[in-house]
This record gives sequence, C-alpha cells and structure tokens, in this order.
Amino acid sequence: MVKIEAIAVDVDGTITDGKRRICHSALDALRKAEDAGIPVIISTGNISHFSYAVATLVGTTGGLVCENGGVIYQDGYNNNEVIILGDISKAQKAYDFLLEKFGEDIPFKIVEDSDARVSEIAFYKNMDSKPLKELLKDFDVEVYDSGFALHLTDPDVDKGTGLVELAKLLDYNIESIMCIGDSENDIDFLLAGGFKVAVANACDELKEIADYVCQKEYGDGVAEAIDKFLFNQC
Repeated sequence: MVKIEAIAVDVDGTITDGKRRICHSALDALRKAEDAGIPVIISTGNISHFSYAVATLVGTTGGLVCENGGVIYQDGYNNNEVIILGDISKAQKAYDFLLEKFGEDIPFKIVEDSDARVSEIAFYKNMDSKPLKELLKDFDVEVYDSGFALHLTDPDVDKGTGLVELAKLLDYNIESIMCIGDSENDIDFLLAGGFKVAVANACDELKEIADYVCQKEYGDGVAEAIDKFLFNQC
C-alpha cells in the first residue's frame, strides 16, 4: 500500500449518483481529506468552468484535470489561465466529417457547453459509443464514453497524461496519488496514479485494473475508500 499524499477523483458517476446529483457522503469524505492536509484533485471530462465550480463548492485545493486531460488548471499558476494540452482541431476534423456525412440527420448532438470546450468535442450519450468509434476509426481522435457523454479527444492526451502534467506543475509525487473513478475514460487516469480505486458501479474494464473495488456505489464508494485507506475506519 502506497502512502497517499493526494486524491484524484472523477466527478460524474463517482462523486455523483446516476442522475449527476452530488452524494453527501463523498462531499463529507473529500472535505475530511482536505482538512487532514490531503489535497483533492478534480479529474473530469467536464469543462474548466464547471470543474472550478465543483472544486469551489466541495472545497478541494489540489487542482483540476478537465476535458479528459486536455486542460489542467490551478489557482496561482500560468497567470491564472488554463493550460491547454489537447489539440481540438483533431476533434473538429472528425466532427466536420460527421456533419458532411449525415447533414441535418446527424445522430450525434453536441452538448450545450461545447462553445466553452477548448480541447475536445462532446456529444450527448444517446447511443452506444461503438458506432461512433467505427465511423471515426480513420481519424486522429479518441472516442471516450464517460457514461454521461461521448467525447472526441486528442489521442495524445487523456486523464492520465493530464494528471501527470498537473503533478509536475504542482510538484506532487504521482506515485502517492490515490485515483478514484467509474468509467472507461478513467482507465488511463487510474493507471497514472499510485493507488487505483473503482467504485462499485464502475465499468468492468476499470474494475479489472483497480487495486481496490469498493463495495459501495457512487459517492458512498468514494467515502468508503477514503475512510479505509486514509483514516483506517473500514
């Protein structure tokens, strides 16, 4: 068991329930970790504005990994501007292809916050990701299914590379970060950290690589892992 000096946690489906409502148990556990001097990193497919609001409301101080690793941010660094790691032009080329192929009948609808995304394009999850992956197999994009949206990202970045870059920026020991997630876009993120946790509602692929699979789902699983490995209460 590694010494945990920071926590990196996904948002949707991890500290929230299946309806994206934040779980009080996760909120309490993350604040408890912060109060104990363990910084919490928000790692998500959401945009930086949303992620910053989450960090502010929850009370986390460890920085942000946003847009599936395409963006990182921490107060007081880079003139308080986001650091963009992903090339959105790759996703745009793929999206232009879809528009040309389907026209007005395009089955993929971009999410409302797309105008604020700077490294990727995201679609509402109204279908399985496999058809989209097949359509775009010849493009230089990665298609991620977060469980809540389908993301077209730069294949040179992911939540794992974003976490590594944030750790370098803030001088975190990457091997001392406990990473907690639930979906396929969390796989690289968990692999980058020192201790890998999957909540009980996680996809099978994530559970297979996890060092610990929680007995509880969503935020209750986050609280379970924090209590067990930081405070020896489980």
